[in-house]
Amino acid sequence: MRAMKMAWVPYVPLEDRLSRIDSLKTKIFTLGCTQRRSALKHLKEERVKKFDYCMPYYMPLSPPEDEDDTVVNIMYPLEPPIVCDFDWEMDDMEDFIDEKVKDEVLPEDEKEKFKDFIKERVRERKRELKQAKEARKKAIDDMDPKLKEAFENIRFYKFYPVKTDDTPDVSQVQAKYINRYYRHAHELL
Repeated sequence: MRAMKMAWVPYVPLEDRLSRIDSLKTKIFTLGCTQRRSALKHLKEERVKKFDYCMPYYMPLSPPEDEDDTVVNIMYPLEPPIVCDFDWEMDDMEDFIDEKVKDEVLPEDEKEKFKDFIKERVRERKRELKQAKEARKKAIDDMDPKLKEAFENIRFYKFYPVKTDDTPDVSQVQAKYINRYYRHAHELL
C-alpha cells in the first residue's frame, strides 16, 4: 500500500475536524490516498488502473458464495483453438458438444476427444475447489482465537456525503453493496 501511496488514516468526525487530532483516540480508520491532489491529476492510465484495482481485502470466516464454482474455462488445442466456458451444473455435456459441432467449431471426428478433455478439466477444477476449501478450513482452524473473534465481530460501514447546498442528494441511490470482496456493509452512514 505504501507503494500505491495509500494508508489507513484515523477517521475524524465532522464536528471534531477543527480540534487537535492528537487528542483523539479513534478506533475507526479509513483508507486514504496520501498522494498530493495535484499529482493525482497527472497520472498515467496504467497507474490509474492500478489504483482502481488496489483494494485491501480480508478473509471472512464464511466463504463467499462464488457464482463460478461450477464453471470451467476450456481451451481445446485445435487450429484455431476452441475457447469456451463449461458449467457442469447448467450445461448438458452432449448438448454442449453437439452445439460446438453444429456451429462448425469442432470437427465431428474430435467429439470423443473433446468430451474426454472437458471431463478432465472438470475433474481438475473440482479437485482445485476441494483443495482450496480444505486449505481455507485449515487456516481458520489454525487461527488465533482472538483473531478469529475479531473476524467474527468485524463490521463494515459505507459512508455517503452529507446533504448540503453544494452536494447532490444521494439518499435515493444509496446501496449497502460495497464490492465483490467485502460484499455488503452492515450500516450506511
